[in-house]
Amino acid sequence: MVYKKVTLIGRSPESFDAAAENALQRAQETLENVHWVEVDEMGIEVASVEDHEYQAEVTVAFELQD
Repeated sequence: MVYKKVTLIGRSPESFDAAAENALQRAQETLENVHWVEVDEMGIEVASVEDHEYQAEVTVAFELQD
């Protein structure tokens, strides 16, 4: 088996958990064989949004097909 990793940034006005979940959901919608997700960094955007926005940078690992 061979895996590939990609980095995604999930965003949410609610929480870090919701931001990470948004990234995971998007990965599962667009990638096949997602096996795990690692949360790398978390941050809050305050400059260019009305209130504030939670962000979670995640690394998604998925198995490459033959």
